[in-house]
Amino acid sequence: MKASGVAYKPVGLALGAASGMLAAMAFKHAWKVIEGEGNAPEATDEDRSWKEILIAAALQGAIFAVVKAAVDRSGAVATRKVTGSWPG
Repeated sequence: MKASGVAYKPVGLALGAASGMLAAMAFKHAWKVIEGEGNAPEATDEDRSWKEILIAAALQGAIFAVVKAAVDRSGAVATRKVTGSWPG
């Protein structure tokens, strides 16, 4: 493994945690805009329809994937600027 990859490991872990929190906030806000409710449905929520639960899950997955990719890419670019080589 390259030195930049080793140096990136702790940065990647921190960015992963930060991206999870950012994605959760983004999903919560998006759900409020879409449904006007504070809480998205849980898969085991008896009072919610299949349609509502699956839409919420798909939206949450899409938001998490986009935020994670953006944060990971930004971290890799920043690592290259600092170390001169691409991590991984």
